[in-house]
Amino acid sequence: MHENLITVTRSSMPDFEEYCEEIRPLWESRFLTNMGEKHLQLEEDLKQYLHTPNITLFTNGHLALENILTAMDLHGEIITTPFTFASTTHAIVRCGCTPVFCDIDPKDYTIDVSKIEALITDRTVAIVPVHVYGNLCDVEAIEVLAKKHHLKVIYDAAHTFGVTKNGVSSANFGDAAMFSFHATKVFHTIEGGAVSYQDPSLRTKLNDLKNFGIHGPESVPDVGGNAKMNEFCAAMGICNLRHLDEEIEKRKTVYRQYCSRLSAVPGIQLNTIRPGIRFNYAYFPVVFDGYRYTRDEVFDLLAAQNILARKYFYPLTSAFDCYKGRPGFDPSATPVARRIADHVLCLPIYADLPEAVVDRICDSILR
Repeated sequence: MHENLITVTRSSMPDFEEYCEEIRPLWESRFLTNMGEKHLQLEEDLKQYLHTPNITLFTNGHLALENILTAMDLHGEIITTPFTFASTTHAIVRCGCTPVFCDIDPKDYTIDVSKIEALITDRTVAIVPVHVYGNLCDVEAIEVLAKKHHLKVIYDAAHTFGVTKNGVSSANFGDAAMFSFHATKVFHTIEGGAVSYQDPSLRTKLNDLKNFGIHGPESVPDVGGNAKMNEFCAAMGICNLRHLDEEIEKRKTVYRQYCSRLSAVPGIQLNTIRPGIRFNYAYFPVVFDGYRYTRDEVFDLLAAQNILARKYFYPLTSAFDCYKGRPGFDPSATPVARRIADHVLCLPIYADLPEAVVDRICDSILR
């Protein structure tokens, strides 16, 4: 990789010696997978940090989402948003359900709750809202709708690890919440994911789904796959969790510097953080709408200077080639989401991004 390249994100990692000390017991036990000591410790650490009663680890966030949908035995239509990563829509489709796309709020890019009820039919079984860029959806309004229509709510919370609303963790809204612990996330386990959930009886089903349905060497009462987090990834999570609050504070400094440079510029729209939110500063999205340069021009201008921003999320999942021609996959049906996707650019943000580099990025955009 070019030594002067500025990437859109950079993985936070503990000191090398700290990680080595954490994995030292693995050389002694040779117990590397199958929900061992580090796996169990990380689960307990996460319960404490997120103040949530039930959590199950997975090898990645996508399989976490697929498996919670399967564990809840959902069959039918699921209301969601196309302004998301591929995983959200793919998980719904791969589980045999039909995504029904709702438009998004033009200020914070989460699902527009005022448009959900009109999409509910007798085939609707759940809502999968997406928390975006660290912003929580309108969880209270979604809960009211879900109770009224007897629907499950499973949040795609991949962007909101560590985020709270009025002191309540994002892990505790809805029936379940999926987290991604991919290396690009605020909190990561190199690769990994988890599901938090309200119903403790789901734990056995989720463990069956991620471990072949095996209960013992001669007992396999259920059908499952393989989605277990290994001990090395769990050990990385244990280390990273110790330093997470410090990392978020560093990201906050970078975030505020961007805001001070770009917030008052005509044609540049910054993300709106909802009241009561303890934010995690996971991303810095900028919408270039009416600015003297288009989003694509800014992207190319930065790339020419070895600064890699990201068109995130673009395109909408409803515009993916793999879904062309399918009923309901029409980007024009969600005009706000399509407009934001066509104009948004996530600028580089990570804990140790130097102040001088942030200024260089802003200077390039404003010059």
